[in-house]
Amino acid sequence: MAGTHSDITDKIVPLKRIGEEAAAARSEGRTVVLCHGTFDLLHAGHMRHFQSARDLGDMLIVTVTSDHHVMKGPGRPVFPDVLRAEMVASQGYVDWVGIVDERSAVSAIEAIKPDYYVKGADYRNPEDDISKKINIEREKVEEFGGSIHFTDEITFSASSILNRHFNLVDDSFRDIVEQYRDKGSLNYFMPLIEKVQDLKVLVLGETIIDEYVYVETLGKAAKESIIATQYRDREVFCGGVVAAANHVSSFCGQVDLLTTVGKDDPYSTVLKEKLDRKVGVDTIELTDVPTVRKQRYVDRSYLRKMFEVYYMDDTPLHGAVEEELLQKLDQKLEEVDLVVVTDFGHGMITPRVIRMLERRARFLAINAQTNSGNRGFNLSTKYRRADYLCIDEPEFRLACHEKHMPIEELMATRAHTLLDCHRIVITHGRQGCYVLSTSDPDKLKRIPALTGKVVDTIGAGDAFFAITSLFAAVGADDSDLGILGNVAGAMKVNIVGHRAYIERIKFLKYLETILK
Repeated sequence: MAGTHSDITDKIVPLKRIGEEAAAARSEGRTVVLCHGTFDLLHAGHMRHFQSARDLGDMLIVTVTSDHHVMKGPGRPVFPDVLRAEMVASQGYVDWVGIVDERSAVSAIEAIKPDYYVKGADYRNPEDDISKKINIEREKVEEFGGSIHFTDEITFSASSILNRHFNLVDDSFRDIVEQYRDKGSLNYFMPLIEKVQDLKVLVLGETIIDEYVYVETLGKAAKESIIATQYRDREVFCGGVVAAANHVSSFCGQVDLLTTVGKDDPYSTVLKEKLDRKVGVDTIELTDVPTVRKQRYVDRSYLRKMFEVYYMDDTPLHGAVEEELLQKLDQKLEEVDLVVVTDFGHGMITPRVIRMLERRARFLAINAQTNSGNRGFNLSTKYRRADYLCIDEPEFRLACHEKHMPIEELMATRAHTLLDCHRIVITHGRQGCYVLSTSDPDKLKRIPALTGKVVDTIGAGDAFFAITSLFAAVGADDSDLGILGNVAGAMKVNIVGHRAYIERIKFLKYLETILK
């Protein structure tokens, strides 16, 4: 019997307490068994799995992955970790339940030191585990004298059940997913993923510091028409080109970054702190110019941005500094397969830089962004040629000087007139994206967005652009490009600022889950 609600919740305790209970059991000669997983939708396969695990010993402990570390697609987890823990604890043969705030079970294994660590049969072949966590967990179990055991019970995929019977994605996206299931699901994409690994990539653009100042709103000032706030905390991130480089760093064998920072600017040190160690960086130091910083004041209760302050000098590079950039760029263009240009219009990407890129880049991917700092002056039409252009709908409309024409008609009739570019993608927020090969404008593709919660939209377009640039360079078709870009965007909107980046393993796991 499951018992009362109090009986159930009494089983859910911190990991430290579970470790103490396990140690006491082992000292009495009892055998301790551990299971770990997400358990988002408890089903018959889980029940049989737990029963088989319990048969191995005297104490069964189950740990659950916390919400923050569940990367299983839009709307996941369906149930928060507290409820998932309660569902597991309601099973009479489960003795203790804990919530683990990390991606793997390593901390649980370290605390509990189980005699048996039990996984389902689908983990028996380590090569089938995209995350490769099973190998790390096996080593940790054996380090403490335990062993890993795989149950042979009937298995079901909770992700497959949720995908097919819960409205986690838009109906039109579900129809597209069905087509990819027929093609082989994740296996269909793996050749593209493997091609990307061989790319040598140069990411070019300004370093931008994104600073979040968290405040609480106090109310309207008594004698002024302003809103008063109280400072609570702050976070400093690297956005712009640094975010783009970090997004692609785990996908490719070689990623280099060429960027500008303010000389002796204290914020320029953030670049080294936040840049992935796999990325090679070459900086142009600008005298008497700050590193571009965008300071946003954020209501911390709901992460609503109130206003922002720019710290920058967007005078275009010239003279010796521009020559230094051109010289370094000239050398790097000899070595790379793909150039990813994050052009924020803050002075680094000059006409001379553009002309060199157009002449020399083997594959040129550009994102010319219109933002509050350049007020519509930074249009994609400043380029004459590119292999891949990725901008959002307002940026596309500005470049076309057209406000009202339906986006599908505008892309079909005007996209090919902007610049000589084989592939153009227009991101459209919650509407998904449009993909067009300009050689065949009659085959415009719309790929719906993945639905789900949105934590912070900052940098979602940059993540979409950075990741899709890789796949465009290796020949992904239009539909594939849209799907992969929407996955990157969906992952990024669940990250505050640039606290984390799109990692290859998480990306593959996310993609695998939505295709089940």
